[in-house]
Amino acid sequence: MTEIVYILTNPVIPDLVKIGKTTNLEERVRSLSSHSGVPVPFEVYYACVVSDSSKVEKHLHDGFGDHRVNPKREFFRINPERVLSILKLVEIQNITPNSDFVEDQEEQQSLNKERGRRSNFTFSSVGIPVGSILHFVRDETVTVKVVDDRNVEFEGEVTSLTQSSLILLNRDHGWNSSSVTGPRYWVFENETLSERRLRLENGVSQES
Repeated sequence: MTEIVYILTNPVIPDLVKIGKTTNLEERVRSLSSHSGVPVPFEVYYACVVSDSSKVEKHLHDGFGDHRVNPKREFFRINPERVLSILKLVEIQNITPNSDFVEDQEEQQSLNKERGRRSNFTFSSVGIPVGSILHFVRDETVTVKVVDDRNVEFEGEVTSLTQSSLILLNRDHGWNSSSVTGPRYWVFENETLSERRLRLENGVSQES
């Protein structure tokens, strides 16, 4: 029996991730999407085979306990990249699917629409000035430069956070995705832009 630990996200609840275990990834995701009360399906941010899913899940839940929204639920207010960096230490095989688990094309369109809605990010809204250097969360030697309120210079071209993230993830990290949430993948002043946006929206200073 395959033991799997997964990280799920949903663009309708973009600041939360679900960390859990299963023996059938597709069945689990479809079940959660149909019974969770959210209007669009969950996305598999990352999934891998491990030797002991119960043990790994427990350690992840305990390790990120300060970020847990409800002790009775598996949802955490945290950037999924933080969880992934730990999960990769114990994975046997990466089984993250290359496509979404959706019921039909209409559901896929709804999911893509919500992804695009959250991608409406501006640097001024999080206090990042033009000229700032951002570091890629998976390789800090990879950088982009902020050139205006919505765009960056990446590999000599002006593009968006989302597009630069897609290029790096698909080209260098084995992904096969058509849409991602760009601010999750870039770091400024030791926090991802998604974390920075959430912190500022909640009125929390960086020193807190």
